[in-house]
Amino acid sequence: MRLKLAALLLALPLAALSSAALAQDTPVGKWRTIDDKTGKVKSIVEITETADGSLQGKVLRVLDSEKGPNPVCDACKGENHNKPIEGMVIAWGLRREGDSWDGGKIMDPKNGKVYSAKMTPVEGGSKLEVRGYLGFSLLGRTQTWLREE
Repeated sequence: MRLKLAALLLALPLAALSSAALAQDTPVGKWRTIDDKTGKVKSIVEITETADGSLQGKVLRVLDSEKGPNPVCDACKGENHNKPIEGMVIAWGLRREGDSWDGGKIMDPKNGKVYSAKMTPVEGGSKLEVRGYLGFSLLGRTQTWLREE
């Protein structure tokens, strides 16, 4: 009886730990975006699941901008033109496909261009490979974002 109780008490934290680890294998959460050239943290983006089950990403904070504090998207077209980048939805429509989320779009507020997007959690969900591309995934660029603790 004592052995069963001890085994159960050991198993419960392990089960909780494994479900927490599984929860990290999703892009949902807050991420630090990293500048490709300088290696500096550019912004904090929060990825959430929408009512239809797809993912979207919104800029929570701009930490480093060539345009100074409170930058606006002057290169954006349509409703985002000259709107603050903080609070802007920059990724949308991503759906799970195996270990990745694909089929969505991502916008680069620096140039206002919209690309097809794919997101893949790596290293146990501590990093997120974000790929923006035109047409084929081979024709694009990948950034690695870091999970915000």
